Amino acid sequence: MDGATAKCFYEELPKDTMVVGHYKAEVYDQQTSQFAPYADLQLFISVDETFNNDHRVVSQKGPGGGRFTFTAADSGEHKICFVPSGAPQGGWLSGGLVHGNVKLLLDVAIGETSEIESTDKGKIQDIVQKVKDLNGRLQDIRREQVFQREREAEFRDQSETTNARVVRWTLIQLVVLGATCAWQLSHLRAFFIKQKLT
Repeated sequence: MDGATAKCFYEELPKDTMVVGHYKAEVYDQQTSQFAPYADLQLFISVDETFNNDHRVVSQKGPGGGRFTFTAADSGEHKICFVPSGAPQGGWLSGGLVHGNVKLLLDVAIGETSEIESTDKGKIQDIVQKVKDLNGRLQDIRREQVFQREREAEFRDQSETTNARVVRWTLIQLVVLGATCAWQLSHLRAFFIKQKLT
């Protein structure tokens, strides 16, 4: 790319298609005779829907390397343009062999989100691991609840058995006490009758 000249690509996209582009711009260094990253290089990225009066979908300015993402709202041809700024001017011919002074490396993933990006996959793996950890904790909580229910049932059974024994012992004591009272009354009655007769 020459200086601040726009470089555009056209892509026919179906409706609801996700597009993720990774870009890296490098500037030609005449001293080393090769392209290298340049700190002051900025890129303006625009995506227009050519079928819809050049309706702008993406408009972003960023460093010489990064990514852009958009989803096609409608089916049709989309124009993706890159305009560099901040690059040192090397003229029309640099070194007599290389035309332009900015090289753009572009990797575009069109379609399924499974192909989108390895860092997103890393984030998804982190989320999956957190979900697995939460499921493990949930299973531990369920086991603890089952254990507490079993202990509660055991305690309830033991309490009911103890209460039944207490009631049984109380009834036995009442029967013994009643029998003792009846015997004492009959014994005293017989004693008083004997005392009156003699």
